[in-house]
Amino acid sequence: MRIVQLANAYSPTSGGLRTVVDTLGRGYVAAGHERVLVIPGQRHSREQGDEGLVVTLPSVPVSGGYRMIPRFSPVRDLLEELGPDSVEVSDKATLAAAGPWARSRGVGAVLISHERLDAVAAARFPHAWRASHRALGPALNRRSRRLATRFDTIIVASSFAGREFDGTGGSLCEIPLGVDLEIFRPCASSPASWPEVPRGTEEHPWRLVYSGRLSAEKNPAVAISTLRALIAEGLPVHLDVYGTGNQRQQLERVAADLPVTFHGHLTNRTELAARIAEADVVLAPGPAETFGLTVLEALACGTPVVTADTGGAGELLAAGAGLTATPTGAEMARAVAGILAWPESERRAAARHRAEQFPWSATVASMIDVHASLAARERNLSRRKRRGLRRRKVTESAAR
Repeated sequence: MRIVQLANAYSPTSGGLRTVVDTLGRGYVAAGHERVLVIPGQRHSREQGDEGLVVTLPSVPVSGGYRMIPRFSPVRDLLEELGPDSVEVSDKATLAAAGPWARSRGVGAVLISHERLDAVAAARFPHAWRASHRALGPALNRRSRRLATRFDTIIVASSFAGREFDGTGGSLCEIPLGVDLEIFRPCASSPASWPEVPRGTEEHPWRLVYSGRLSAEKNPAVAISTLRALIAEGLPVHLDVYGTGNQRQQLERVAADLPVTFHGHLTNRTELAARIAEADVVLAPGPAETFGLTVLEALACGTPVVTADTGGAGELLAAGAGLTATPTGAEMARAVAGILAWPESERRAAARHRAEQFPWSATVASMIDVHASLAARERNLSRRKRRGLRRRKVTESAAR
């Protein structure tokens, strides 16, 4: 199969979306399929590599340092040239037009729903959402209905993500994402060999980690509030923040009097994994996560997680691997204190065991099945159309 992946907001710092798109692409190539990736860039370029052809199309900058292909017409021309068997779209804006194009050409069309429109709107613009959600909610539902009619299959990674399309009549397929269990792993190979480092003293404070984009929908301010609440309760703690975004300067000002270190975006995933593995608890306060890759990566490192009790990240947790909490400083601090009271070897073993249930190989295999079934369906439809056309021609010729 020739699978063409289309993605907006794909950049070196785009985190989860880029991880998903790249990992799936590598999996397609490893399984013997041809993969083409189309992403926004400053200018048009084509580069053939081991992971397939990568095409960048001229784009415009948008918020968060991302870029977006503003018009579908150059994408349409490229698709006409490439002649894909299946199209995979990671965008609900301009690139969603690939769905109707694919349908008109007898090509499979798959949308990966990376975010829930209503949940992101509520998280990014909380005051406006509370004031006008009665009007905005139905409008976003209509948008979801339109998306559902444009694609053969919509991929969601959690039950929470799937609820965006309740009542739309769309064909949904829930496929959990995965984690690289080799890169993201505990400090040692077995719980028995993990060092019992003394924590909870001024010399060795409990280590907390926040890893993700520093933007409103990720709710990083609650990580700072959690740190402050723990200190108020007399717990020696230190917070390491990995990530960048438009809220960084504001967060640095708020946390100026607190034991917190802002490390920026770490491009070396192995180094990031090692630092997460050394932490005691990872904080994931984002209220609108449709899955929570950073949560899964933390669990794979043997580090338990406190997640917001809204969104899909809580679906990843299991007994002993973490807790959900209302995304406020006081409630998340209470959950952190609870986890720290668990035996270290047990909580780390439970976290790793849960992550091992989500290998990327399972995600890739499920996605290939989706693409293959759509491609086979379109081939069968095309054959039936050709047979029908031949029968009509024979009938018309006999009538003459």
